[in-house]
Amino acid sequence: MKVAILSDIHDNIWNLEKVLNNLKSEKVDAIIFCGDFCAPPTFRKLADFGLPLYAVFGNVDGAQKEITTLALKSFKNVTLEKDLLEVELDGKKIAVCHNDKFAEGLAKTGKYDAVFYGHTHVLKSERIGKTILANPGEIHSFSSSKCTFGIYDTAKNWIDIKEVKLK
Repeated sequence: MKVAILSDIHDNIWNLEKVLNNLKSEKVDAIIFCGDFCAPPTFRKLADFGLPLYAVFGNVDGAQKEITTLALKSFKNVTLEKDLLEVELDGKKIAVCHNDKFAEGLAKTGKYDAVFYGHTHVLKSERIGKTILANPGEIHSFSSSKCTFGIYDTAKNWIDIKEVKLK
């Protein structure tokens, strides 16, 4: 199974559209989002893509009530949690959060095959014991000038980072 790992859109719909176009060619089966949609239209754009979407809120998601209401009323393909989402996909135990320190602690428990997070906007992929700990970077491209996302392969228990060309 191939799972797209995205984080930190910060309402950059233009970059999100480029990422979603890339996901079509990657033939992913699901999307994991590590927080910071910012506003309901950004959430809707991601949820409308139609794949199963597993997501958590980030620190700048001020419209959490509105996004939650939208998710519950309009989308059967969305699983949305506030701070921590635990999901099993293709036999792999996965934790999703926004905060880097929280993610590191989760990875150190050894309970998960993979832990994904955002917040820092900095690409990172490492192993802590058997657990992959990864930040796919940012969709927004504000901090790094790069628009990046990950493709997690459950069969290999590995993540590849992809960069979207912005120009």
